[in-house]
Formats: sequence, C-alpha cells, structure tokens
Amino acid sequence: MKVLYVASEAVPFVKTGGLADVAGSLPKALLKEDVDIRVIMPKYGAIAKEFVDQMEHVYDGELEVAWRSKYVGLDKLVYNNVTYYFVDNQEYYNREGFYGYDDDAERFSFFSRAVLNLLPAMDFWPDVIHSNDWHAGLVNVFLKLEHMDDERYQKIKTLYTIHNLKYQGVFPKNVMEDVLGLDWKYFNNGDLEFYDAVNFMKGGIIYADYVSTVSKTYAQEIQYEYFGEHLDGLLRSRRDDLFGIVNGIDYDVYNPMTDKNLFETYDVDSQDRKMDNKVALQKMLGLPEGRRTPVVALVSRLVAAKGLDLIVRMMDEILMHEDIQFIVLGTGDKEYEDWFKGLAWRFPHKVSGNIKFSNELAQRIYAGADIFLMPSNYEPCGIGQIVAMRYGTIPVVRETGGLKDTVQQYDKYTQTGNGFVFSDYNAHEMMYALKRALSSYENYEEWNHIVHNAMATDFSWDNSAKEYKKLYEQLANK
Repeated sequence: MKVLYVASEAVPFVKTGGLADVAGSLPKALLKEDVDIRVIMPKYGAIAKEFVDQMEHVYDGELEVAWRSKYVGLDKLVYNNVTYYFVDNQEYYNREGFYGYDDDAERFSFFSRAVLNLLPAMDFWPDVIHSNDWHAGLVNVFLKLEHMDDERYQKIKTLYTIHNLKYQGVFPKNVMEDVLGLDWKYFNNGDLEFYDAVNFMKGGIIYADYVSTVSKTYAQEIQYEYFGEHLDGLLRSRRDDLFGIVNGIDYDVYNPMTDKNLFETYDVDSQDRKMDNKVALQKMLGLPEGRRTPVVALVSRLVAAKGLDLIVRMMDEILMHEDIQFIVLGTGDKEYEDWFKGLAWRFPHKVSGNIKFSNELAQRIYAGADIFLMPSNYEPCGIGQIVAMRYGTIPVVRETGGLKDTVQQYDKYTQTGNGFVFSDYNAHEMMYALKRALSSYENYEEWNHIVHNAMATDFSWDNSAKEYKKLYEQLANK
C-alpha cells in the first residue's frame, strides 16, 4: 500500500496547530503497519537550518499558475524513517509566517497543483493520496480535472481529512480564472462556488473519493446545521463516504517517564513524583505550595470556540467558594487575554495567568496539575485532554466531538471512566462537573482509580493507524 500524505505543516519542521502533530506522528505509526507512506509539504523559510542542510535536492522546473509560469523545486529528507518531500518556491514560502497572506489562494493552489505534477520527479505513484484541510483541498480537484488523460494517475484514489470545518479557504471568485486557471463551469455548477466565492475545502470534499474527520462524533456533528458551517447539506449527501477516526498522540514524545521538560519523571505507580511536579510548578509560578491543593489547568488557544465564555461566567464564583488553584497558559483574542490577566490580579494567590505559548511550561502543567479544564463549544478531536490523561491529569470536558469520544464519565460504583463530562453548553453545568471532580479528588483512593484509568487508556496512534490502513485498502479496491 503506497500513500502520499499531503499537509501544509508537520512536526518537527513547522507547527501552528494540531495538523502538524498528526502529520508528524501518524505516518510513523503507519510505517509499522507496512504502509509505504510519504509526506509532502511546502518548504517554508522557517524550517530549521539543521533540517534544510540534510535535504536532498530532487528537481527544478516550472509550474503553470493560470496564465503565468512559476519556479517549482522539490527537496527530500528522511526523518524517523519517513520520507518527507518539500515543495520549493521562495516567493511563496520564504516568509515570516505561514498563513494569512493576501495571496494564500495562489500559494496553496500552487502547492496542490505541484503535489500532482511532481509525482514523476518523486518516482512514487501512490495508491492513495491523503490530503488534509483547505490548504490541500484542490489536490482532489486538479487530479480529476487535469490528470485523467494520464494512465499513471487514473488509478489513484483520494482521501480528504477535515481537521476543522470552520477554516475552509474561502476566496474571491476571480481566483477561478486568475489563479486556478479553471473553467468557470466548475464554479457555475456549484463544485467550487460558495456564496459567490471560491471554497477550497468544498472542492476537496466534492472531488474526494472518501472524506474523513478526526473523531467519530465530529463526523456525525458536521452533518447538522449547528456544526456544519454551511456545508452540512453537502456532508449529508456524502454520509456513505464519510468516516471518523480519532487522532492519537506520539507516545515517544508525550511520555511522563522520559519527558525532559518535567521537574520529575513518573509513571502510573509513582504518583508521589507527580505531586513533586505540582509543588515545583506552584513554586515556579509563585503560587502557595500545597501537595493536596487541587490544581486546575487550562492550556488552550484563548478563543470563543474553546468554551471560554463559560469560564468567564463562573470562575470568579468557583475561586471564591473552592479551595483550588487555577493555572492558565495560552494566547488568543485580546478580550480573553485581558480577562485572564484580570483574574490573576483579582486572585493573586489562586491564579497564575501565563499569556504566552511555551511548550516546556505546557508539559510541566500537564504533569503538575490535577484537573484539566476543556469546556469547548465544539472540538473536532482535541489533543489537550489526551495529553492530560497520558500525564495522569483528569479532564473535565463538554461532551462534544473528540472530547465525547475520548473522555468517559467516571462511575464510582463500577470504578470505570477516565474523566468528568457535561452535556449542554452551559456555565453552571461546567461548574457542577468541576465540583464533581473536586469531590472525587478529596477521596484519595477514588482519585487514584481515576488516574489509573486515565493513564491506562491507549491513545497512541497504533489503533488509529490500523483504521486508516483499513480505509486505504477499501479505497484502493473501490
């Protein structure tokens, strides 16, 4: 089974979000399943020199971008036994950031077209092209519209994964002719048209053989108007070809026994050392040190989708009535950044507001906290709750998307479950779920059961990789 995995970012080369984690760890897991999987992404100027120096230059050429030609290069690097290809064009990719430029339609349509046109240079003819999010949505479109007269391309099947339906790659309709170089009939027939604009993700969905999302529940949710971001009708029409496979995490990276960022390493049978992490974290952040003081953590982008309105509504009341400490790490919308700064000012002995991103501090929080708060309004998969459980920190989450698929309510009678959940997007429900967690925390034996359950749950990529392989095989035989 040969698979080409197309993504706009991948760890360890470039990361802005969860897609990079998936692109960096899923291929490694699929190799163990005897899948010949290779990854292709843009060659950004921000890729570290240590990686660039190891790249092998494979190809130089020209690529048609509508009415003009642009340079295209291809570099290659084997990392962790996975072959990575990098599409080179300094005009498009040698910039400070990765997204948010006025010419993003041109930059990523170029990337999508290059993926297909460079297959001969790779000398790699995949059974399946697995593309991800709007940045690679046009791979499916260009394959069907520009390459079907070449028998080498005719047998290639496509899987298109939606990591977050909210970000669809919507651009003014003049890109049809000026950038994509496609006939207007593909706009007029609705394939790419979206409220009189061009939608890369919509094209990716329509032209894909199979569509997947990053959790089973999210695959169901996006077929309804509330979660569907105006594509729910299209997704319902493709329900028979729509699958949900929950993301995993790289157990080599997220491992409390070997994580060099921690104050103390530990495992499920050495929770005293987890407590040592808590005390060291409290000391570092200037909070009163207490081994039995419950620490609640929020590590998140500070945006509305993460359920922050519920926290804003209830956290003052919770802090006034509960003997807890609350640690926040993240950046995002200024209104939320300012609110968390104010919360730390109002409760200086209970709250540590860290309005920044630090991977080292994030890992220390995952290890040192007791409870991980994640009350998302919607969550395609979520990685925070999975990492938290790997480190024995118990999630309190809203029952949506990947949170519903990964966190099960603890039942003290059967001693099953690995966290605490609430159903409705309601601030009081969140507060009551948090209070249930705090009540369990007071019972050392009960809490120990929950921590054992959480740390014993398998969130490695092994199971998901098997599901992806099965999907690839279905596709190849379709």
